[in-house]
Amino acid sequence: MISENLLAIFYLISGVLFILALRGLSSPETSRQGNLFGIIGMAIAIVVTIISVGNFSTGFLYLLILLVLGGSIGAFIAYKIPMTAMPELVAGFHSLVGLAAVFVAISAFLNPEIFNLGFSGNIKIASLIEMSLGAAIGAITFTGSIIAFLKLRGIMSGSPITFFGQHYLNLTLGLILFGLIFYLCKTQVDTWFWTIIIISFLLGVLLIIPIGGADMPVVISMLNSYSGWAAAGIGFTLENTALIITGALVGSSGAILSYIMCKGMNRSFFNVILGGWGATDQTSLGKSKEQKPVKSGNSDDAAFLMKNASSVIIVPGYGMAVAQAQHALREMVDVLKKNGVKVTYAIHPVAGRMPGHMNVLLAEANVPYDEVFELEEINNDFANCDVAYVIGANDVTNPVAKTDPQSPIYGMPILDVEKSKSVLFVKRSLSPGYAGIDNDLFYRDNTLMLFSDAKKMTEDIIKSL
Repeated sequence: MISENLLAIFYLISGVLFILALRGLSSPETSRQGNLFGIIGMAIAIVVTIISVGNFSTGFLYLLILLVLGGSIGAFIAYKIPMTAMPELVAGFHSLVGLAAVFVAISAFLNPEIFNLGFSGNIKIASLIEMSLGAAIGAITFTGSIIAFLKLRGIMSGSPITFFGQHYLNLTLGLILFGLIFYLCKTQVDTWFWTIIIISFLLGVLLIIPIGGADMPVVISMLNSYSGWAAAGIGFTLENTALIITGALVGSSGAILSYIMCKGMNRSFFNVILGGWGATDQTSLGKSKEQKPVKSGNSDDAAFLMKNASSVIIVPGYGMAVAQAQHALREMVDVLKKNGVKVTYAIHPVAGRMPGHMNVLLAEANVPYDEVFELEEINNDFANCDVAYVIGANDVTNPVAKTDPQSPIYGMPILDVEKSKSVLFVKRSLSPGYAGIDNDLFYRDNTLMLFSDAKKMTEDIIKSL
């Protein structure tokens, strides 16, 4: 049996490693090192927790079996999942964190004596508050993540689902939750505890369904924050220092990331928390796209334009992820550089389906970090750019965000690719983006549509070059 002092020291070391992991993950250059710190920190926390059990009882064996089983399933899924489905994987794993918090809270409420919280009907007030908040946030995270998964997977429409009075209903349910927690602490009646969990499950659904698909990266970040706070709440119930530290780190970093992304998208942070922003009527949008003239070209046209350009800006999007075109794109850029063309990459904060999606894909293709720029750093360069090569980035390049107040993406800063002398837009068809709206950029005079799979078109351009 490990001593309490030694246990605290190991948990402290684990917490420091988690902090170093977050520090490392803040930059592409140190992300691998950050991941390594996180792995070591988690390994220490798990091993120390198992050792603290103190004997090879039946409970310990169950713990070991479930640990191996769960770890094997998680590793298999993570290994098999393609990069395009990574956002769904993240949402799915968030849901499991939330559900685990609910189960632990239920176990602690039904068996308080095991957790040294008192006995049935006489649980410590502080413990009741902690487990209630942990269970509520965990339940919201679970159902919210499920809805996010269904939207990302295409099982549920990416368009906002709204009804009259939705904001007020969410606010009312939130206030009811706080009232129920108060009465639970006052009376310790089982009914209030189960009602808290049921309402929280419902609130998780209502918070996410009104959010449009174009804003899903912020949702993923927000749910990440929720899962962290759920874990921290349960950490207090279990008196587990490592869980408290980890949960607080995940919760705060997720909240900060959500705030940064909201600021970059000109959205209200509080509206994100309450749900329902970006929910507008889209029935009048994108109806006339078939009546507008579109200029289309082929790989030879694209190669000619880029070969004779002095500067090219690559704008990657979800289309690149679906086609797994990042390696072909890197090869095309290398050829252009040999011809004396200056090439840079422009990344929108919400390009793809989760925060940093495009950065991860480009890093996978060993794209130099000093060639990759965020929206604020490169947006002014489009006016002096000869060619913008847009590879599946639909909503984040749509000029409607600046011109149509009825658009669900109105007010969101976009990459100003329309200011380039020539725009090459690689897309399979004229279908709308994830936000469900038509892209006005398709019909501009300086845009040449390249209708093809992103990887195949890029490889054909390489041959033409």
